[in-house]
Amino acid sequence: MQDIKFPVQLDFNISTFANDFTAYDADEKVIAYVKQKLFKLKEDISVFSDASQSKTNYKIKANKWLDFNTAYDFHNAEGKVFGKVVRKGWKSIWKAEYQIVNEHEKTIYQINEENPWTKVLDRFAGEIPILNFFTGYLFNPSYILKDLQGKEIVRLKKMPSFWGKKFEIDELQPLDGSNDDRILLGLMMMILLERHRG
Repeated sequence: MQDIKFPVQLDFNISTFANDFTAYDADEKVIAYVKQKLFKLKEDISVFSDASQSKTNYKIKANKWLDFNTAYDFHNAEGKVFGKVVRKGWKSIWKAEYQIVNEHEKTIYQINEENPWTKVLDRFAGEIPILNFFTGYLFNPSYILKDLQGKEIVRLKKMPSFWGKKFEIDELQPLDGSNDDRILLGLMMMILLERHRG
């Protein structure tokens, strides 16, 4: 996934039992179909070229079993690990925080939830009868990916929708082409974990 035309749309499929979505670029061209295997103690995600599932471009696999500090390894089509996204344990309970790491185990990007109060309000409203049906329109979290100098590179945000199924990735700074796949895979894995907030 290099030289992507932004914004990228992530559209979750609510008609299947799988946790899956399709990613489209700005020209509405399918750039990935992402599917998480169900009933796995360790997350196992396949990133296909399209919904036919005929070609697997990437795999994302958890490297720990049910742990707050789980890292999710990125595997290319040949099975080689070329990076990972790491959830920052207890910090993520209040405010989602992740790091993207390259193949040399060096952190290259940080992902942070912009406003943690969105999550709090969503959970509170979700307990109120009738109002809980509209939280997908009322509370829409967003996440910022920054480089190590603090420069904002991309924003992932939930779009207002009844079932909370649409997300958008906007480019804030031009990507250099060397880490595009790590950035997109990191955001895709993060949203699989975070999408039920808001």
